[in-house]
This record gives sequence, structure tokens and C-alpha cells, in this order.
Amino acid sequence: MTFTQLGLKEEILKAVQEKGYKETTPIQAQAIPAIMKSRDVLGGAQTGTGKTAAFALPLLHRLSESERKGKQPRVLVLTPTRELAEQVGESFRNYGKYVQLKTTTVYGGVKINPQIGTLRKGVDILVATPGRLLDHLSQKTVSLSQIETLVLDEADRMLDMGFIHDIKRIMKQLPQQRQNLLFSATYSKDIRKLSDGILNNPVSVEVAARNTAAEMVDQSIYKIDKRQKRFLLSHLIKEEAWFQVLVFVRTKHGANRLAKQLASEGISTAAIHGDKSQNARIKALESFKKGDLQALIATDVAARGIHLEGLSHVVNFDLPQQPEDYVHRIGRTGRAGKSGSAISLVSSDEKGMLQRIELLLKKSIHVKTCTDFVPAELAPVHSSPARSFRGPRQGTGRNYYQSGDHSRDGAPRQGRSRARKAGSSSFSR
Repeated sequence: MTFTQLGLKEEILKAVQEKGYKETTPIQAQAIPAIMKSRDVLGGAQTGTGKTAAFALPLLHRLSESERKGKQPRVLVLTPTRELAEQVGESFRNYGKYVQLKTTTVYGGVKINPQIGTLRKGVDILVATPGRLLDHLSQKTVSLSQIETLVLDEADRMLDMGFIHDIKRIMKQLPQQRQNLLFSATYSKDIRKLSDGILNNPVSVEVAARNTAAEMVDQSIYKIDKRQKRFLLSHLIKEEAWFQVLVFVRTKHGANRLAKQLASEGISTAAIHGDKSQNARIKALESFKKGDLQALIATDVAARGIHLEGLSHVVNFDLPQQPEDYVHRIGRTGRAGKSGSAISLVSSDEKGMLQRIELLLKKSIHVKTCTDFVPAELAPVHSSPARSFRGPRQGTGRNYYQSGDHSRDGAPRQGRSRARKAGSSSFSR
């Protein structure tokens, strides 16, 4: 379906065409007509499906058809992070640049006074994070009494981050008669409960099966000794000529450590996480977008809301604790019909996490081997009896992956020594 078939205003179509878009994505084809008819919508959509345009375009069309009464917002979009708020706000401004509508974005981590000044001038579309919006409501610098449409974007993320009580407080200040749009990449019991309490006879729009990863993403895993992960990652980036690789780690310390390790091997890298200032995170992200950085190391919290056009590779250096986070992570590649690759480096202690992810996906992830990777020589690990991981054999240049070829003191067991390639494993599914 083309955008011209949807009945959007010429001014909006002009902005869409300038972005180079002609054909709608599946979620746009399904959601836009329903939203234009003022129906509530429950959208099951991951990042990269054209979700933002699916609600931004029809809302811009409807708002431009009527005059604003007063200076208070008529559309409220709640997002889990300031990064996503910025991107959603930018989308509204880009698509609505030929219609006389004002979009304002408010989020924490920056001074509130400039936001107050902007709100006082009047706004049609308010994009906000829950916490900062509550700050404005408490200071009475904005009123939600004129809201016609509420959008909960990445609702599952907001629940994961503990915003449910903030959302309920905000909703108490909204008019009872309004349109509600809820978008979520996953569909948990909590999301079902939230949607049941908010949506009124909604149109269900689902691009792919709930809790599944994007079909355009080629998923694979390498089973590898935990201490060899960084060496394999460096090898893959260099040998496969990967560029603009988004790498997920579990901790802030791990992000900093990996960024330094990759940089020491000649790979331009930066790390973003919760301890980094907003300016530092924005600077790193902009450098990554411009191609000045080859790899961006991120924690789940810092990466929430990051959407990069044309990102070809996502790497799970550490598997996430929650399988739903895996879906969010890899959804940053393979976007809007483009192909992408998601590679996970899996150590023996992550076996349970992998099983939970595959259970969620309802399929096994393809296991790859890297035949030309020679593991680094590491000192033997003197682990306690309680640990199953026993590290690689010193001096062999080979990777031992929970093979049972070593005794507890790191010495090889007689008659059982076998070298393993990266990607081989002794644990089964």
C-alpha cells in the first residue's frame, strides 16, 4: 500500500516523500486507518517496523483538521527514555513541518526552566518521559485537560523500568473521553492487564507474532569460553569487516572494560551506560551515527530508545537476564524491511538464559563456528569446586569450553585432551 492511498493531507504526504518513503510498512497499513477513525489501538510492534510513523502521521492529520483551543497539548506521547522521547519528537516535527502544529519534548536529566518556557508558548503534541511530566504537572506548568489522544510507546519498557505507578498518576489527570494507543514489542501478563484497563474496544494490530524477533534478523550464536569472548568479538569485527556494531553487555563496568579492550586493539569504540552524563551519551551516539565509531558498547538501560537506521549488526556480548530484552536488543537491526544480523557470544554459565530465549522465540538459534579464530593464550584458572567453568588450557592456543578435559588445578586430564573451535560446545539444548 502507498501512503497516497491512506487519505493523508498533501502537506503530510510531501514530508513523507521527502524522507524517501513511498510504500507503507505492515503496521502502518493496519494502524493508520484505525487511528484516523479515532479507534483505540493495541499495537504489537518491535523497533524498526515503522511504528512511530504509524501513529505520528494519522495524529498529525487529525490535529491539522481542527484548530487548537488554548495553549495546552492535545496529544500526549509517553516514552520510557529521553532518547526515545527525542526521536519520537523529531519524527513528529519532520512529518509535520508543513502543517502548523507545535511539538514539544520534555524529559529529565536537563534543566526544567527552558521546558517551562516552551510549554507556556503553547503546544499541540507533547512527548514526555513519565517522571519529568509529573514534575511539570506538580508545578502546574502544563495541563492535560485538553488531551484527545494518549500514546504509550514501548509500554513494555515502561513497565520494566517501574513506571506503572507514574503512568497511573498521569492518567488520573487525563479526560475520560480520549483515544488510547498502546504499542509494545512484547505482550506479557502485565501489558495485557495495562491494556485491558486503558483501551476501549481496541483494534489489534500485530506485525509479527508476539514475543518473537524480527523476521529480517539473521540470528546466530557462538559458544565460547567466557574469557575468550572479547578476542572472538575483535576477530569477527576485523575479519568480517563489521562497521557500526552495537554491542550489548550486562553491566556498566563490563561496558567500560570492553570498550577499553577493543580500543587497545585498534577498534574505535565508546561505551554508554547509566553513569555516563547525558551529554556524553549524546556525543557517543552522534559519533556512532556519523561513522566515527566502529563499535558502540551499551547496557540495556542506556540503549533503550536508541534507533539507528541501517544498523547491520547487533552483538550480545552478554546474554540478557530477561528473554524479552533479547527481542528488544536485536530489534535494533533488520529494521523497516532491511536485513540485519544478531550475534550472541554464549558461555557455559549462560546456558539457562539461552534456553529461556529460545523458549520465548519458539525456535533454536543457529550455532556457528569460527574455524579461523585462534583463542588467546590465557593463564590457567584455579577455580573452586563449586564452579563448572575451568578455563582454557594454558599454552595451547585452543579454547576449552566446559569440556571436562581439565582437572580442578587446571592440568589436562590424561588421555582426554581435545582442542575445540570457537562455536563448539559440550552443553546440549
